[in-house]
Amino acid sequence: MDLNTTWFILIAILFIGYFFLEGFDFGVGILLPFISKDDTDRRVVINSIGPFWDGNEVWLITAGGAMFAAFPHWYATLFSGFYLPLLLILVALILRAVGFEFRSKLESAGWRRMADHFIFFGSLLPAVLWGVAFANIVRGVPIGEDMYYTGGFFNLLNPYALVGGVVSLLIFTLHGAVFLSLRTGGDVQKRAHAVAQRIWLPGIVVMLGFAAYGYLETDVHAQVGIIPGTLPVLAACGYIAIAVFLRMKLDGWAFAATSLTIVFGTAVIFKGLFPRVMVSSTDPAYHLTIYNASSSPLTLKVMLFVALFFVPIILGYQGWSYYVFRKRLTRESIPGH
Repeated sequence: MDLNTTWFILIAILFIGYFFLEGFDFGVGILLPFISKDDTDRRVVINSIGPFWDGNEVWLITAGGAMFAAFPHWYATLFSGFYLPLLLILVALILRAVGFEFRSKLESAGWRRMADHFIFFGSLLPAVLWGVAFANIVRGVPIGEDMYYTGGFFNLLNPYALVGGVVSLLIFTLHGAVFLSLRTGGDVQKRAHAVAQRIWLPGIVVMLGFAAYGYLETDVHAQVGIIPGTLPVLAACGYIAIAVFLRMKLDGWAFAATSLTIVFGTAVIFKGLFPRVMVSSTDPAYHLTIYNASSSPLTLKVMLFVALFFVPIILGYQGWSYYVFRKRLTRESIPGH
C-alpha cells in the first residue's frame, strides 16, 4: 500500500469519525424543539452534548487540513466548486456555536429562544448539506481537464443529491435520538426513545430507495460489491439491529448500531470512490484520483509522521472526556430546578 492510498484511508477515517461523532450532535440539535417541553428540558438536551460538540468538530478541521496537505487539487476543486454549500455549512456551524456558548449568558427568554433557533438550524442545515455534497462527489460533477469545476450551484441540486441530503438528515436525527435516550433520563429519555422508533421506518424506506437510485446514477455498486459480508450489507445489518435494540430498550446497543450504520455507510462512499477522490461527469479521463490530485511523496511522508503522533493523542483525550461525562442527565441535574 503506497502513501497515496494510506492518506486516502486516513482521510476516510477522519470523515467517518466526524460523521459518527458530529452526527449525534446534529441529531440532538435538530430534536431540541421537539423533545423539550420547557426550558429545563432544553437545558438537559443541550447539556447532553455540552462537553463534546466542539471537540467533535475537530475531526472536520483535521480532515480538511489533511485533504489540503495530502491532496491539494482535491481540496481546491471541492472547495471552489462546492463553495456556496460549504459556506452555508460554515455559517450554520458558527451560529450553532453561538447558540451553545452564549445561550445562558443572558436571562432574556427571547434571547434563549433565538439561541435555540441557532442550534436547531445550525444542526439541520449541515445534516442535509453533507449528504448533498457527498452524493454529488460520488455521482460526479462537471470537472474539466484542468481540474476546475465547470458547473454552477444548481448542478449540485440534482434529485439524487437531494435524496442523499434526506438520507443524511434522517440517519443523523435517528443517531441523535438514540444518543439522547442513552444520555438522559426521565421524560426526556422516554420522548427520545419514542422519536427514535418513529424515525426508523421512514429512514429505512428512504435509504433503500436511495440505494436503488444509486445503481442508476453511480458506479458505487461496481466498486464496492454486494456479496454478503461487504460494507453495504454490514451497514444494512447495523440499521436493522437498531430497531431490534430499540424494541428491547437496550439503548447502549442501539447507539452502537446507529454508529456502525454511519461508519459502514461512510466507508461505502469512500470505497466506491477509490482510487478517485472526485468523479468527473464531463469525461472519465478528468477524474481526480489519489495520484493526479496528490502532493509530493516527501509531503505525504512528513505528514504521515505528524498524523501518527497527534491522532492517538486526540483519540485518547476524547475517549477520556466521554468517560468523565458518562453519567445520565435528568431534570434534577439542572441547577436551580
